[in-house]
Amino acid sequence: MKERFWLLDINYEVKDHNPEIWMWGVSEENQRVLVIDRSFVTYFYLVLDEKEEPETVLKRVLERKKEFPHAIGFERLRRNLFGKPVNVIKVHCQDPDLVAKYSKALLKIDGVKKCLEDDIRYSMRYLIDNDIRPCSWHEVEVVRTDEKPPVQIEQVYVARSVPKMVEKEEIPSLRVLSFSMICYSEKGKPKPEKNPVVVLSAATSNGGERLLVLDENNDKKLIESFVEFVRSFDPDIIIGYGTNRQDWQYLLDRCRALGIKLHVDRTETEPHTSVYGHVSITGRVNIDLLDFADEFPEVKVKTLENMADYLGVMKLEKRTMIEDINLPVYWDDPGKRPILIRFAEENTRCIMGMFEVIRDFALQLSQLVGLPADQIGRAAVGFRVEWYLMRNAYEMGELIPERREWPYISYEGGAVLEPKPGIHENVAVLDFKSMYPNIMIEKNISPDTYLSPSEPDPPSGVNVAPEVKHRFRKEPSGFYKIVLSNLITSRDEVRQRSKSLDPDGIEYRILDARQKAIKVIANASYGYAGWIGARWYIKPVAEATTAWGRSIIRDTIEIAKRIGLDVIYGDTDSIFIIYDQNK
Repeated sequence: MKERFWLLDINYEVKDHNPEIWMWGVSEENQRVLVIDRSFVTYFYLVLDEKEEPETVLKRVLERKKEFPHAIGFERLRRNLFGKPVNVIKVHCQDPDLVAKYSKALLKIDGVKKCLEDDIRYSMRYLIDNDIRPCSWHEVEVVRTDEKPPVQIEQVYVARSVPKMVEKEEIPSLRVLSFSMICYSEKGKPKPEKNPVVVLSAATSNGGERLLVLDENNDKKLIESFVEFVRSFDPDIIIGYGTNRQDWQYLLDRCRALGIKLHVDRTETEPHTSVYGHVSITGRVNIDLLDFADEFPEVKVKTLENMADYLGVMKLEKRTMIEDINLPVYWDDPGKRPILIRFAEENTRCIMGMFEVIRDFALQLSQLVGLPADQIGRAAVGFRVEWYLMRNAYEMGELIPERREWPYISYEGGAVLEPKPGIHENVAVLDFKSMYPNIMIEKNISPDTYLSPSEPDPPSGVNVAPEVKHRFRKEPSGFYKIVLSNLITSRDEVRQRSKSLDPDGIEYRILDARQKAIKVIANASYGYAGWIGARWYIKPVAEATTAWGRSIIRDTIEIAKRIGLDVIYGDTDSIFIIYDQNK
């Protein structure tokens, strides 16, 4: 039978060296389902020394095969690394938890230069190789299983095929739970080993609310009631503000002090801190809205109250406001305690309202990049770009470089014109559309097209960056050019489709969120190239891009002046002019 489901979360389990991919989703019938795939075998690459014969190195590897009983296949292949062909041995490993151990041992074999892609998590490898994307619909051939694991789910399936994406814009009816809490300490910052949770407020997307207040100085019952409420509502998404940084860890530590379990997931395990510092709640998506606050640079102080005010959820003048330092004062005073409780309830309602505003953007960004929704907010912009590039690299047969920390070396950024002092009227702003991405496309700037000073010019010719003189092959199209061209084309197509839709309709809202997500990734690609944590780090790529940008903006200013325009300011990709209709 075939099952369609919207992918919510993914993890994996290993039993007796046999891995299982667990895909948590919502079916078209609005059932919560778990699809288990036992067919996928992970792998990594041994990059060989160019001076060695590949067959000789492969023979050395096979001679030691008994040391690696769960390495079930070795292939000699050719792949590209930074655009240059290299010899590799692809090692297929049955147990993903042994990849790091095996790669470290195999690296010591003569003729093996480096190991690549051994640091890609098994579940992410599965998503990349099969073009499976979180927050989107998939169809898969399945069979029902009687071996239902202890999970809070309506139906468990075993996959008999690889899930395939289905073109469908509609988002299922997701169950969302928001919460906020207040901890009490008479003096200083609350400590979970001794200070209780005194107020815990929760709200649900179906309009339900639950207020839990400490009774008789025993917050054990309060936390147990919260866990029971979570499990009874069975949310797909749990949201908070600052929860990744503080609340979840406090609850975990408090539960340990009280001798109870914080079983708020779908597998009767506890939340745990995972990659990028996000807290993973298996089978559900945990989203900390504070992780998305940087998407709104206009808000300088990223408090919950300020963010809710800016997003139009609840204006500051209508909020109950209490400083953290005064929380114990309000709790200790019976006359003020109702104000404290109202403060907590308003926090929870603001969190739910804020999520409704940014939900579509967050889910579309997750789908575009390929990172699960609970990771996409917490991941730095560089990691978002990188995961998008990794998917494209796989499709193009390009090896994914290892991650390493490079020494920071500064380079000159965009051109900024000294502003003309004074108050100006009738100012027009002229800016370049996607300036840096378009420069990278036009000049074929990419890690795999960069030529080091010792390399000769190729027959196709080179583009030479002004000032810095870095050279890039004109042909063939580089990795970045292909990826960025696809991004810009996709955004234009999405915006064109949106023009014929009702701006108040759900399809328009989703497409608008998608084009914003595409814009974020496209505009961040230039900065990624100069990020010292990038897998595809090559400083000349970023340095050349800004050099061309400065040249273009300076030429634009000169042209504007020649035709009589009064330029009062310029910054990176735009100029500000006095617009006089009479001239």
